[in-house]
Amino acid sequence: MARYTGPAWKLSRRLGISLSETGKELAKRPYAPGQHGNGRKKISEYDLQLQAKQALRHMYGVNEKQFRRIFNDAGKMPGIHGENFMFLLESRLDNLVYRFGLARTRRGARQLVNHGHITVDGSRVDIASYRVKPGQVIAVREKSKNVKAIAEALEVAPATKDFVSFDAEKLEGTFVRLPERAELNDQIKEQLIVEYYSR
Repeated sequence: MARYTGPAWKLSRRLGISLSETGKELAKRPYAPGQHGNGRKKISEYDLQLQAKQALRHMYGVNEKQFRRIFNDAGKMPGIHGENFMFLLESRLDNLVYRFGLARTRRGARQLVNHGHITVDGSRVDIASYRVKPGQVIAVREKSKNVKAIAEALEVAPATKDFVSFDAEKLEGTFVRLPERAELNDQIKEQLIVEYYSR
């Protein structure tokens, strides 16, 4: 399944969750788009599971094949499957670039990585799905430090999460540790995703 490239706000409204994690998409119209978007609809257990899966997949901008592979990898780790799944998604390079505030959206962060603007431990990495390990340093390449999109993103960047550190002057940050579940979006119901794939 191809990666979604349509209107992000409309998708957020359809899924009932802010994919940008800012809440802006649902501030004015917190219901699904379309003529009957504000009507009542009976939702089955399967629908809830599918919606939870789609919300998380679109939030991180991952296609179905990648999403399932990460889910399977999480199942091989000790601990809670659903939480491990979210931790692996958070450790993607494009997500961490977004967490540092170097891009306004994960889609923008993925573009920065794909265009070769980002290094990991001093080596250029242009694979958005690259899995960063705690302790690794992510930085903007010297040649890319004047990229306009990065400067604009940093002007409006939210505070960084506690599991990352970022130096705005050096344009480099560290993935300090894996996040704790309480530090991530509480609207995501990862247990529903585990149930979806366990059918």
